[in-house]
Amino acid sequence: MNRTDRLYALVEELRAVAPRPRSATWLARRFEVSTRTVERDLSALQQSGVPIYAEPGRTGGYAIDRSRSLPPVNFTAAEAVAMAVALHRLAGTPFHQAASTALRKLLAVMPEADAVAARRIAGRVRLIGAGPTTPIPALLADALLVGRVLRIGYADRGGATSTREIEPLGYIGSPTHWYLHAWCRLRAAPRAFRTDRIRTVTALAEPAPVRELRPGDIDIPADQLTQLHLG
Repeated sequence: MNRTDRLYALVEELRAVAPRPRSATWLARRFEVSTRTVERDLSALQQSGVPIYAEPGRTGGYAIDRSRSLPPVNFTAAEAVAMAVALHRLAGTPFHQAASTALRKLLAVMPEADAVAARRIAGRVRLIGAGPTTPIPALLADALLVGRVLRIGYADRGGATSTREIEPLGYIGSPTHWYLHAWCRLRAAPRAFRTDRIRTVTALAEPAPVRELRPGDIDIPADQLTQLHLG
């Protein structure tokens, strides 16, 4: 069994017995490899975002959170490549890191033949550009999930930096830039902060107050905006 097949099989073995754990020794015997190899494989899966955790103690081992892990999926090779193309376009956006993790999870649970075919097709695809490329700090990418007031150092067009305390409200994406839409305490009004101009960011202990994101708060004509929908 090659390593890709083994990674897939490890996930499925842990899913089959969840929430009970399997020891590294048991898994090593099951897949006819060394305990060290199994532990290295499990570490790689954890780093790719698979929710595997270790349970200490004599009867402990490794377990998976079934509620947060993907069951086997039936993506075709072409569908996987289509997702890779779409995710490539997220470079420089608040969702780039999450997109990369999602693609690794998808490939990890695809049947080996389909994963190989997807990589072969992807190797024949070339893209020109990917939109904004300035990395987004993790605190900005997770601003809506964290729900904290942020203190940022923000540079204006001339490069002068001011310190702001802001309450994140949402994101605005354009073909060239991404903006964090937030309530600015300095201006006592909603503002859109271009993410590549945010020089520093710190999450404060204070939870961000609940504010509605109203269409009129965004200084862009409504017919130029498209709201994102899932499903």
